[in-house]
Amino acid sequence: MLRNNYQEETFDEGDITEFLEGECHLILYNDDVNTFDHVIDTLVKVCHHTFEQAEQCAIIVHFKGKCDVKSGSYSFLKPLCTALLNAGLSAEIEEV
Repeated sequence: MLRNNYQEETFDEGDITEFLEGECHLILYNDDVNTFDHVIDTLVKVCHHTFEQAEQCAIIVHFKGKCDVKSGSYSFLKPLCTALLNAGLSAEIEEV
């Protein structure tokens, strides 16, 4: 007789909430107002991107209309999104 060698894993509500919160993306949208320099500087300051990362995001936003600039939990991304909005950029958090 064969036995299944697996262990059932249980999660409490806090574990599930933390897992689900890890599935969010901070999306930056294109606009006709902000310059490349402003977008790049803001991404470096707020999202702690390198200059090259911020520049690539700005180019993607310009040509594609939006770019996922950061991933993480909702609670991690919320202050970043607020800072981008306060800097005059268009951004939102998408939950996956």
